[in-house]
Amino acid sequence: MAPSTITCVRHAQGFHNLTVANHAIHDPLLTPMGEEQCRILAQNFPKAHMDQIELIIASPLKRTIYTALLSFAPVIKQKNLKVLLLPELQETSDLPCDTGSSLEEIRKEFAGQPIDTSIMEMSQNADWTSKTGRWAPNSSAIEERAKVAREFLYSRDEKEVAVVTHGGFLHYFTQDWSDISRLDGTPSAGTGWANTEYRHYIVTTPNGEVQLVETPESRKKRLPDVKPLSKEEQKNLQRATQAQWAEQERQEKEYYRVNSIQAKLRAKQRDRDLGGYSFGI
Repeated sequence: MAPSTITCVRHAQGFHNLTVANHAIHDPLLTPMGEEQCRILAQNFPKAHMDQIELIIASPLKRTIYTALLSFAPVIKQKNLKVLLLPELQETSDLPCDTGSSLEEIRKEFAGQPIDTSIMEMSQNADWTSKTGRWAPNSSAIEERAKVAREFLYSRDEKEVAVVTHGGFLHYFTQDWSDISRLDGTPSAGTGWANTEYRHYIVTTPNGEVQLVETPESRKKRLPDVKPLSKEEQKNLQRATQAQWAEQERQEKEYYRVNSIQAKLRAKQRDRDLGGYSFGI
């Protein structure tokens, strides 16, 4: 029996959300603002849905785990739930900020917290931080793991499920790119999901493929006057967005590379100066 409702949530503000330079931070934590966003979400999340949640699943990056623990603290405490970590839900790029930590580091960071790492412990998931193979930052690999994640949810018996993941991956997971573009129709550099934004979905299986369809109430709340895109329009917008994201990541990596070279040159110059080699020149 598939869940009757799946609520998707984007993580709260992380330090990497503050500046592009912070994308060089490995697996960043939530900012104080992000922690406050979680508290607000816990207070404002529809009680009818909060009370019915039976399963909470999160990407294994630190910001998503903390978002799940803080935002759904009331039902976690009430029902003695644990946050189940699913590696397929990790973010799309291989930038440091989107690369997870080792299982040992996760256990250390969340010692005593109600998390379930059983899926992370499976041998086939040992290389989940490698960003290679099925974890690679390319569209075909990301689409495949989004499919695997949807099928995993479909296999669950819990009726109300909350999924905490990332803005970029959510477009692949829900197969909805309709709010990724600017008013002029060109794709934005980021995501259509705000920090701690949530949307409700039902599970359907047209032609045997597991899909998520946003509920009419959820869609009307955020896009009251926007006509849904056709399947072809979604694909065109997806391709344009992927191209822009790829170029943005290429530029960031080049920026890090140049700055790394410059930092090494400065360090060498500093070593020479401290060694006295600069005197008398």
